[in-house]
Amino acid sequence: MIWSVSFDPFVPVWGLLAGAALIALFLAVALFLRLRGGLLRTFALALLLLALANPALEREDREPLSSVVAVVVDRSQSQMLDGRDAATSAALSELETRIAALPGFELRRIEASPSLSDDGTALFGALADGLADVPPERVGGAILLTDGQVHDIPASSSALGFNAPLHALVTGRPDESDRRLSLVRAPRFGLVGSEQLVTLNLEDGGNLPGADGSPATIRVRRDGELVNEFRLRPGSRLEVPVEIGHGGQNIFEFEAATLPGELTALNNRVVVTIDGIRENLRVLLVSGSPHAGERTWRNLLKSDASVDLVHFTILRPPEKQDGTPVNQLSLIAFPTRELFSEKIDQFDLIIFDRYVNRGVLPMLYFDNIARYVRAGGALLIAGGPDYAQGSTIYQTPMAPVLPARPTGNVIEMPYHARVSDIGNRHPVTRGLPGARSEPPQWSRWFRAVEAEVDAGQSLMSGPSDTPLLVLNREEAGRVAVLLSDHVWLWARGYEGGGPHVPLLRRLGHWLMQEPDLEEEALRISLRGSELILERQTLGDTAADVTLTLPTGGTRVLTLSEAEPGLWRASQAATELGLYSATDGQRTALIHVGPQNPREFSDVLSTTEKLGPLSAQTGGAALRIADIGGGQSIPRIVPLKRADDYAGSGWIGLKTTDASVLKGIDRIPLLSGLLGLALLLGALSVTWFREGR
Repeated sequence: MIWSVSFDPFVPVWGLLAGAALIALFLAVALFLRLRGGLLRTFALALLLLALANPALEREDREPLSSVVAVVVDRSQSQMLDGRDAATSAALSELETRIAALPGFELRRIEASPSLSDDGTALFGALADGLADVPPERVGGAILLTDGQVHDIPASSSALGFNAPLHALVTGRPDESDRRLSLVRAPRFGLVGSEQLVTLNLEDGGNLPGADGSPATIRVRRDGELVNEFRLRPGSRLEVPVEIGHGGQNIFEFEAATLPGELTALNNRVVVTIDGIRENLRVLLVSGSPHAGERTWRNLLKSDASVDLVHFTILRPPEKQDGTPVNQLSLIAFPTRELFSEKIDQFDLIIFDRYVNRGVLPMLYFDNIARYVRAGGALLIAGGPDYAQGSTIYQTPMAPVLPARPTGNVIEMPYHARVSDIGNRHPVTRGLPGARSEPPQWSRWFRAVEAEVDAGQSLMSGPSDTPLLVLNREEAGRVAVLLSDHVWLWARGYEGGGPHVPLLRRLGHWLMQEPDLEEEALRISLRGSELILERQTLGDTAADVTLTLPTGGTRVLTLSEAEPGLWRASQAATELGLYSATDGQRTALIHVGPQNPREFSDVLSTTEKLGPLSAQTGGAALRIADIGGGQSIPRIVPLKRADDYAGSGWIGLKTTDASVLKGIDRIPLLSGLLGLALLLGALSVTWFREGR
């Protein structure tokens, strides 16, 4: 209990001050004139003024509060090495037991588990968050259980926000050694087919038994496949050329040979992700017979800034001669030899839109196109009645690479183009807007070319389930045949139009082998803190996927069908580094976290980083392995006030004076009968003195 005196005046404070001034003046005059009874009268007036101030005794009923001790547990990946996690758990259990036995202390356990976006171990941020609701005067100290590799250490103890000792109990051995391969510089982007330079540095730390300064073998892998090897001497750096093999993410691994006695091999590997950027795609569009949808392909391709379009329209076949001067026939002559012989390999896609074989292209050039496809090129035939006539492009040396053989019939009737069963699972046609309705929510077409499918898959069907869109792989290349020339009805908005843009754009990108449109693929991506594994397949089932963690652990994931042809599973990403997923046939890789994480830049345990800050607070940074006497942690001593909270074999915690107010009792001094008695007594004494 705490006693104190308080005042609750019956008059304003200025009135009390004025009364005190008058009393002081009266006392001075009385003393000067030596008035009889002047002191007693002054005392009576002062007592009356004190009664107006309404003094009272207050008694505060307070309950002492416990001192809060924060124990911050480092759960970073470097704490998983060499038995550090077991030492941390043992020390934590002992701390909880000992602090619970100390009267007046409360332990608050704070788990510091770094997120995937954290670059390094941040214990002091977790400490501040964990004590955010605790007044600074209640904090009795903080104890860090860590390997000493902390990356958010404040410059001074004033930044901690409390005046109490900070101790660090460090796991790990003093004789640790390790080899580190670090990333100095790496590009983020690169053109497909170009070479980029990655700068690496190799260091040997500690006393490695096998470290004699000789060069180490560095293996380079791209997307999991070994592409190069070179030698690098410890203590030096080297620029390594790497080739950007494809569009999208190119994942390069650089791994240094391990040495006996290393603490870990995790930081012997560096992962670099470089986004491959394609140069503008070159597309050759050859239009034959004029028709209403001739500009549909041109408008679509010209709207894509990543496409360089070369477009020729054949308006006048060679056999048509009427004497018109050549310089009035066209702006440019059709450079057939240049396009289909000399520069054909420079195109990413060749499109024939209602092309009729009228002798404009010699048969040799069609053979060149067939060889272009087999070597990895892309060919699209957008056919109409021309594909069914005697002069069809199918009657050329290009026929062996075309998957749909025309029967010669042209079907003229209204119908809705429908996505086939396999088309619902294929990424080119899966999820087309309006496809799931019956009939589909898009306009009708009125013409289709009857054909028989010799190879590939029919993704869309026309009247009487005849094939409408056929796709096929031909050795290293790809071919697509669209057996109708009425896709322009969707583009013109007839009967509401249809999804011509997503269909034709996906079709073109599939032909040009964009990875996102592969019909058989295994992919892994990161969404927040979740790894999403997706298996795209045309089959009815998907095998289980084995996920390999950066530290070498594995997880077997069972995929579930998210939509036709797409199977999916998820797994929490709890570690920084390279994740690998495989279903036995395909492999997918993803790197989580910074390319050069601070968490693995130095994994040797140390007391040197936390020692200066602990000393500023009177605490200490101690290695658990150095504590003698068979103790797992030092003795814990409560101290009221001290300059040093640590000594040989012990650490101290601060006992605070914090308390909570439960109630206040107030006893008036000069009010009521007691005050009246005192005032009457003072007046009586004054009268008695005056009466003598």
